[in-house]
Amino acid sequence: MLTLLFSIGDNGPAITGLRCLYAFIVFFALAFLVRAALAIILKPRPEAAMRHAAAAEEQPKGQAIDYSTPDQGEELRELLHYQTNGNVTPESSQPSDFKPLSPPKLVSTQNKEPEELAKAIRHLTGG
Repeated sequence: MLTLLFSIGDNGPAITGLRCLYAFIVFFALAFLVRAALAIILKPRPEAAMRHAAAAEEQPKGQAIDYSTPDQGEELRELLHYQTNGNVTPESSQPSDFKPLSPPKLVSTQNKEPEELAKAIRHLTGG
């Protein structure tokens, strides 16, 4: 594509087409050679393949994945039943460890002296 773009302005369509064909043949041959070299380099050795096959026979762990989810239909029905009755959570034998967040109240600065406010601002700004 680049060969076509660079030579279309200076040459006619016949010469441009011929140069594009040459570029295609050269890049195809280079890609084929690189692919063949990588196949030879990355080809596993027979002893390594046999060792891998023996290890796979001994330890079948991780070969199968169970995609099923546990059935929690009864718990969901119970939760929906309690939510429709106005209860947020069902009463169960397990005590709830949930504690609502209780942030500290903001302190009003209406009754503070101006000198104390200036001192607090200087402290916060590092001045």
